[in-house]
Amino acid sequence: MAATVSPTLDARRDQMFLVLADADIERIRRFGEARSYASGERVVTAGEVSPGLIVILSGKVDITQGRGLGHREVIITCGQGNFIGELAQLSDRPSLVDAEATEQVEALVIRSQRLRDLMVQEATLGERVMRALILRRVGLLESGVSGPIIIGPQGSGDVLRLQGFLTRSGLPHRALDSDTDPCAKTLIERFHIDPHHLPIVLSPNGKLLHNPRESDLARCVGLLRPMDANKVYDVAIVGAGPAGLAAAVYAASEGLSTIVLDCRAFGGQAGASSRIENYLGFPTGISGMALMARAYNQAQKFGAELVIPNEVKLLSTAGDKSDARYALDVGDGETVRTRAVVIASGARYRRLNIANLAQFEGTSVHYWASPVEARLCEGREVALVGAGNSAGQGAVYLANHAKKVTLLARRGNLNETMSRYLVERIKAQPNIEVLTETEIEALEGHGGNLDQVRWRNHDTGVETTRAIGHVFLFIGADPNTDWLMNCDVALDAKGFVRTGPDLAPTTGLMETSRSGVFAIGDVRCGSIKRVAAAVGEGAQVVAALHAYLAQNGGR
Repeated sequence: MAATVSPTLDARRDQMFLVLADADIERIRRFGEARSYASGERVVTAGEVSPGLIVILSGKVDITQGRGLGHREVIITCGQGNFIGELAQLSDRPSLVDAEATEQVEALVIRSQRLRDLMVQEATLGERVMRALILRRVGLLESGVSGPIIIGPQGSGDVLRLQGFLTRSGLPHRALDSDTDPCAKTLIERFHIDPHHLPIVLSPNGKLLHNPRESDLARCVGLLRPMDANKVYDVAIVGAGPAGLAAAVYAASEGLSTIVLDCRAFGGQAGASSRIENYLGFPTGISGMALMARAYNQAQKFGAELVIPNEVKLLSTAGDKSDARYALDVGDGETVRTRAVVIASGARYRRLNIANLAQFEGTSVHYWASPVEARLCEGREVALVGAGNSAGQGAVYLANHAKKVTLLARRGNLNETMSRYLVERIKAQPNIEVLTETEIEALEGHGGNLDQVRWRNHDTGVETTRAIGHVFLFIGADPNTDWLMNCDVALDAKGFVRTGPDLAPTTGLMETSRSGVFAIGDVRCGSIKRVAAAVGEGAQVVAALHAYLAQNGGR
């Protein structure tokens, strides 16, 4: 069986698996604990929480990942000066690989909290270690071998749902087609799975899940853990988009105990952008997922707790004897207690007003364009609806995979709503057709799979039907504030959170109608709907948090 290829591993091996000098190890010693491993002893087990970052002082350890039923491949053999670990070790999450001593090993074990201390206190060395952890996760994502295994029919709505969740969560995984993959068929037979009960997910810890909810899968693979009901946070941030992650980075780095909750995955709508080219500091552009993953890792580096996916259902007064002012009802009956709250819940995607839309959502109708969806569209014709920057980015990205992209816009000119560089790029793409003043009238198909799309030009009245199997919707978003309806937080007529002087002359810019509750980013009435603006508000709100906590017995 051929070894898995990771372009990052080939190109940046020295940075991924750097060898620490004796002087580096001496600086690290104060953060670690001495540990010995016998030859043949398991050092790290996939699916189980690792003891921490493991620095090898002497001996050798094989790092391996699964390649199928009973097959493993060696990623690297670590020796003196190497260290074992990747991003999972930054936040006490289960390992994605196995590690076994091939001879007697002496090591230093740096637990997660002390690893974060190392990052802050030894900045230069911490930067090299952090870069290695990130590159190792990138390598695992590229190899597509480690992590959970999804087994089900290729293109099924539930398979795509689970793939999309793991992709947006930055967790390595693989999907096996139950109809064609020999490994998948063997596993189905071994576990006696009825085809009607697919998809299944085989977790690295050996647990088998039958078509799980995202939250159940997250708990199984260690993304979600039980919360400490007795802990009181300085700030709870609801939403892990650009605004929420920025607030988490600045709050945690300034010593505030911080928890971040999001009902889906980190990154928000920005995380679904295939490419952002006008974000300051990235002249060659960056994908929304890559930008948001950096922010997510940065928040973890400073000690913020990210509890995703976990839906906040209600914001209320704590009503207990602790110094918590607010309580958030979340997940399956759990409660987060906090001194202050930042609402950064962003917006939810708008849907077409078509009667049978739900029949095709998840299989043929999509609200973002990631590599998962791009693979489905390879060599096929697709339609994309929208005229903003997200639509333009999506169209350009899909044009690299699809045979043809038909972009449908209600307005008469893309220049009214889309950045000029994207308009020019779309014009330069020979396989993108732009139809203005046009809207979808009907979707036709069977079994959840789209067969053809009918649209109508408002100017001419002409209707066109075309054989198209996938439609992408980038038609804007509405504020994600339904959960605030019974929380005494003032909203405007459109559902955005009202803040600042709009409420009272003395109210701070981001302060809501409830003291100690702030709103930032797209969810805030009057905010600029741009990634950079959201990040700026996330940084800015931390000063208001400090002032509020100082006045109310907090930090």
